[in-house]
Amino acid sequence: MTLPTSTTNAAEEFALLDRYWRAANYLSVGQIYLMDNPLLREPLTAEHIKPRLLGHWGTTPGLNFIYAHLNRIIRQRDLDMIYICGPGHGGPGMVANTWLEGSYSEIYPDISEDAQGMQRLFKQFSFPGGIPSHAAPETPGSINEGGELGYSLSHAFGAVFDYPDLIAACVIGDGEAETGPLASSWHGIKFLNAARDGAVLPILHLNGYKIANPTLLGRSSDEDLHQLFSGYGYEPLFVCGHEPEKMHQLMARALDNACDKIRDYQQRARRGETSEPIPRWPMIILRSPKGWTGPQRVDGKKVEDFWRAHQVPVSSCRENDEHRQILENWMRSYQPEDLFDEQGRLQPELRALAPQGAKRMGATPYANGGRLRRELKTPDIRDFAVDVATPGEKQVQSTEVLGEYLRAIFQLNQDNFRLFGPDETASNRLSKVFDVTSRTWMEEVRDYDEQLAPDGRVMEILSEHQCQGWLEGYLLTGRHGLFNCYEAFIHIIDSMFNQHAKWLKVTRKLPWREPVSSLNYLLSSHVWRQDHNGYSHQDPGFIDHVANKKSDIVRIYLPPDANTLLWVGDHCLKTWDRINVIVAGKQPEPQWLTMDQAIKHCEAGMGIWEWAGNEQPGRQPDVVMACAGDVPTMETLAAVDLLREYLPDLSVRVVNVVDLMALRTKDKHPHGMEDEAFDQLFTSDSPVVFAFHGYPSLIHRLTYRRNNYRNFHVRGFMEEGTTTTPFDMTVMNELDRYHLAQEAILRVPALQGKADSILDDLAERIAEHHRYVREYGEDVPEVRNWKWPSQQGSGNAPE
Repeated sequence: MTLPTSTTNAAEEFALLDRYWRAANYLSVGQIYLMDNPLLREPLTAEHIKPRLLGHWGTTPGLNFIYAHLNRIIRQRDLDMIYICGPGHGGPGMVANTWLEGSYSEIYPDISEDAQGMQRLFKQFSFPGGIPSHAAPETPGSINEGGELGYSLSHAFGAVFDYPDLIAACVIGDGEAETGPLASSWHGIKFLNAARDGAVLPILHLNGYKIANPTLLGRSSDEDLHQLFSGYGYEPLFVCGHEPEKMHQLMARALDNACDKIRDYQQRARRGETSEPIPRWPMIILRSPKGWTGPQRVDGKKVEDFWRAHQVPVSSCRENDEHRQILENWMRSYQPEDLFDEQGRLQPELRALAPQGAKRMGATPYANGGRLRRELKTPDIRDFAVDVATPGEKQVQSTEVLGEYLRAIFQLNQDNFRLFGPDETASNRLSKVFDVTSRTWMEEVRDYDEQLAPDGRVMEILSEHQCQGWLEGYLLTGRHGLFNCYEAFIHIIDSMFNQHAKWLKVTRKLPWREPVSSLNYLLSSHVWRQDHNGYSHQDPGFIDHVANKKSDIVRIYLPPDANTLLWVGDHCLKTWDRINVIVAGKQPEPQWLTMDQAIKHCEAGMGIWEWAGNEQPGRQPDVVMACAGDVPTMETLAAVDLLREYLPDLSVRVVNVVDLMALRTKDKHPHGMEDEAFDQLFTSDSPVVFAFHGYPSLIHRLTYRRNNYRNFHVRGFMEEGTTTTPFDMTVMNELDRYHLAQEAILRVPALQGKADSILDDLAERIAEHHRYVREYGEDVPEVRNWKWPSQQGSGNAPE
């Protein structure tokens, strides 16, 4: 074993490691409890204790133990390693270790490497105006916040894809191991190509307890755990015990063993010598007491190795002298005088145990992915444009056209871009990408399989959690990607989206965190075209969820045709530090805009389609027919056609919205349209009939501060659905052309009482549809055969 200091005595090395571990534990306890007297140069008093004690001690000593040993292996083998802290509540340990290695003070100079800096380090933790208790964005070396459990291992795999020199050491708490996202993430090794990717070293940290209960894996026998993880394809290496001297030896041996295996698998794969597609990758199962090295009993009750150690083991230290004495004895047991010099600096022989420069896990550029980010190479969208001679005449599958664009993206970015999705790439009509790549697949490939290969770049697993987690890890370490999914089931990752949005919001205020590529969603197989799968697949509510987040983070796009989808997709892939949601249909649909028109329209966010309306010269429109989404756009233009038929003198304006956040006021969203321009589109007093892709309430939320808000009448998904025809879905939710035309007539004051026969005729058409579709199982012929009349399309660019 190569030692990190000049000594060649293994016992001396482990003694130094133990002191380093004690230093990290001391700093962790100090962060939870102290606001002054950081080195205990005087007896603790009430004034030294924080008035409100917050933090999680139970997992922290194990995290510190792991960190110290990873430092050893990094120095010994000159590794590039990132520390993924699954038990993010153990934030005191992550902060303590980055302070010990020096990376924390480099980023935050006021938290200096001395007694004064230590005092500030302690006080800021879980303190008003300070830092969170988790391994948050503010924590150097972190890409996994950890406040919400379950995502660490998927982040780890995402981090190492296409980074052949990186090892992601991923610590998984036994509470976290009970979550659904974590349970499916063990399959990541079946997508890991040792020839081109890095490695993930899972460290399952079993301390036996959650907040108030035992953990399932913590109570499992070693034999059962071995069988479980062997079944997943791993080789488990056990490190179990509580005696520090023995545990240091076991951990060092396990890490050496694991790194030997990783190096051997990678070298053989890169020489093309592998006989089996999937190596039996190593993992470490670390059993140690919860709250290890802390108080064993408080007030006569068991604390160490029990759930009472989970958060703050000794409470009321300001008010209770006995508790304060327990705390002081606990902190002095780490012998701070043996760890820090008179100035409060870490002793030099201990500082020498940390790696140097960018090899430190708090300073690695892999954990600040913007430092490694390369611009995505993109083709010219005009090369893929759909030729639109007359609006509405041509029928095209818009996502298929985007698939051609993505095929070129893959060709131009062969180690920097991946497409993620839960077995839906072909279903969402993106199959053109398979002309140049395949699905990543490390399992057996049979002679009748299609589009499976170890070097594929399309990541498909029937787990939205893994798609999201892999993509987040991939982006946070400096790459680019797109997540395509059925609209209704993207809700599965609602909470993961929340966490990433919060991460981006915080990093915007951290100048040392470089921007990372945006998280891009393509939601297809959407609510209006899930007629065949039925009610369970019909839900457009994810965009409501997204709209709740900070305006400088989120964008929502509803391109109505292929050319607008090309512009939106190209734009989103070029952005950074955002979350972009694109909703686009995959079924054949009318194409409305030329590429020049699409570019102008998308850059504006929304605009008047003069060729589609029936505005009378010199008159304010009697009604504004607005639309957002591909199906609502088609139904709106069909409704305008009906109004022309019934009321040729009615002045009708058509406004299409592609950038949903443009509806907000400028002070609420950077894409918000100025009030004057908004009024030029929607007027200040004309009725607006708004056909919307999602739930109507979202449009009301976005427009409530606009001058003409009270005249907005929104039709959208009303939570009515079943297995039926596509058009019947719109009728059930009153978003069809007949209902929209009725709404327009009812909202024009000059028509009140003068168009009853027209309303009756429209009602009869609706009734006829109901009778016909339920009798014959298909839409009435006039609906099936409808298209925008060519003589009505002037081809003018929308203003």
